[in-house]
Amino acid sequence: MTLEDFRKDLMTGIPQELPAPKAYDTAVNHAPRRKDILTPEQKELALRNALRYFEPRHHAVLAPEFAEELHRYGRIYMYRFRPDYEMYAHPIGDYPAKNCKAAAIMMMIQNNLDPAVAQHPHELITYGGNGAVFQNWAQYRLVMKYLSEMTDEQTLVMYSGHPLGLFPSHSNAPRVVVTNGMVIPNYSKPDDWERMNAMGVSQYGQMTAGSYMYIGPQGIVHGTTITVLNAARKLGGVPASKLFVTAGLGGMSGAQPKAGNIAGVVSITAEINPKAVEKRKAQGWVDEVHASLDELIPRALKAVENKEVVSLAYQGNIVDLWERLAADGIHVDLGSDQTSLHNPWAGGYYPAGLSYEESQKMMADAPQLFKEKVQESLRRQVAAINTLADRGMYFFDYGNAFLLESSRAGADVVDDTKPGGFRYPSYVQDIMGPMFFDYGFGPFRWVCSSGKPEDLAVTDRLAGEVLEAMTKTCTDDIRGQLEDNLHWIRKAEENHLVVGSQARILYADAEGRMRIARAFNDAIAKGELTAPVVLGRDHHDVSGTDSPYRETSNIYDGSNLCADMAIQNVIGDSFRGATWVSIHNGGGVGWGEVINGGFGMVIDGSEQARECIDRMLFWDVNNGIARRSWARNNGAMDAIKREMQRTPDLKVTLPNLADDELIRESLKRIIQ
Repeated sequence: MTLEDFRKDLMTGIPQELPAPKAYDTAVNHAPRRKDILTPEQKELALRNALRYFEPRHHAVLAPEFAEELHRYGRIYMYRFRPDYEMYAHPIGDYPAKNCKAAAIMMMIQNNLDPAVAQHPHELITYGGNGAVFQNWAQYRLVMKYLSEMTDEQTLVMYSGHPLGLFPSHSNAPRVVVTNGMVIPNYSKPDDWERMNAMGVSQYGQMTAGSYMYIGPQGIVHGTTITVLNAARKLGGVPASKLFVTAGLGGMSGAQPKAGNIAGVVSITAEINPKAVEKRKAQGWVDEVHASLDELIPRALKAVENKEVVSLAYQGNIVDLWERLAADGIHVDLGSDQTSLHNPWAGGYYPAGLSYEESQKMMADAPQLFKEKVQESLRRQVAAINTLADRGMYFFDYGNAFLLESSRAGADVVDDTKPGGFRYPSYVQDIMGPMFFDYGFGPFRWVCSSGKPEDLAVTDRLAGEVLEAMTKTCTDDIRGQLEDNLHWIRKAEENHLVVGSQARILYADAEGRMRIARAFNDAIAKGELTAPVVLGRDHHDVSGTDSPYRETSNIYDGSNLCADMAIQNVIGDSFRGATWVSIHNGGGVGWGEVINGGFGMVIDGSEQARECIDRMLFWDVNNGIARRSWARNNGAMDAIKREMQRTPDLKVTLPNLADDELIRESLKRIIQ
């Protein structure tokens, strides 16, 4: 397809005449068939909802086709309307947009749906089993048409994948406002999502999938590296002598073996889906694949003995691996799990004793039996983990709802005497929260819209120069964070982290993000960078997400169940200069378990872009530090006091600390 044809297709939207039906491509990793949850009346409604995208003259052809999709897959994806062109992030100049901001958003959407990036690209799912960019291909086509027409005086409004339309606004307003899954709280259980998604009225945007800000597994490699590195440090000794066992190679969890290599450990990652294993091996994110535990375990032990840094994939069920390690008395240093347990009944977790294909069939045809199998499997997995933990393994929850779903399954994982109520800590409680989030460090990221590796190399250099300068004047409590991140950015290119767009992630605090962004903006103005840069972050950050079992699991003042921070964050970003903003229900820990928000900002070398950098990035981080300070987190209290000294206009309410013994004595007197 020529560039002219590509542009024309984007501008067309939903074609006037029906394209030819698309064959179901068995070579692609497809979403599992969803369970049959709709009543006959709701199925009629689902069809009626789908057909409203098309002129009535096409309904006689499309109605039976969509009914067949609903019956066969549990959803109406509108496969017929999947584009013929190759899906990937084109250079920004390829897009038929009236401004660079709209073109950048088109680029980011296509990157999210790139088969090299997306988990189930034909179902418009980027990662996590259900993290969708859109519900169907008609929505995709309409959005691209709207973006091609958008002026600087319009805002596109997105309702869970559906483009409500372009509305008049102004040049300083966000170009797109995205909501995903924002249902009435009383209707926020997993089956509610299944039902509303099948009817075509809501979707699970995960975090960066529905925010158009996913950059492939690199997006979580850095955070996983930080976590594994600091977990290994807790045990002392050389990281290369440590064995790290975990699960999940699909979507974002594919980052684990790469992170293990960068952190310098021996890692074993189990994955049941052969296509996911093949993809990560082909991309160079896994060093070796083993299907036999008799081969895998001696190989891992030899690597530990030789202090070899290597990532091993086990193509099989994680429960079989854990039970074998426990039975053979193998010493495991670090353990975790990154299967998509926020989505346990629809492809996020596969139980022991069933093949991948058997599980796919059972989850749709016998959902209650499948649920029982999953919960039995979780109980077995936890029993094996407990055995290894009793022998000295440091196990941590990686924020995928593993502990939560295991507790609901009746596994021996609850301990009410510990913060969070579980036998094992969340990695946020032990590492990410007190060491990073409380000080404002989080997953800042950027994408070079030129698509040129040379531009990415320039941004790496500029970011490294900023961090190096900061290490010369920083306080001791953040020196280690800066030095680890400086090491990361200097090694980024040689670690071959790019999948899809020319993107990078770097954990930075507010000062670091602002200084790096200004350096980029200046480089664009000087021509050192050849095209605009898209700034963003993971929602998994200081301020963007309220999630009691992950991002805010080290909030102990009782507000961990409140979502004010995430809502305020997105509202504040929207009028401080974000190019687009998003707010979601769901995220990485489950529908109804979290509210999370994100943004994207296009900088083009202008003075206006610099003003937006200073206004928005400052707020985007310090909103969360202020909340964490109010929760009496020591690091956050120190960080916000320092920021108030640097920024006279910032005035934050600080907590007064009460004496614990005084509180206990006061309550004791009343009780007596």
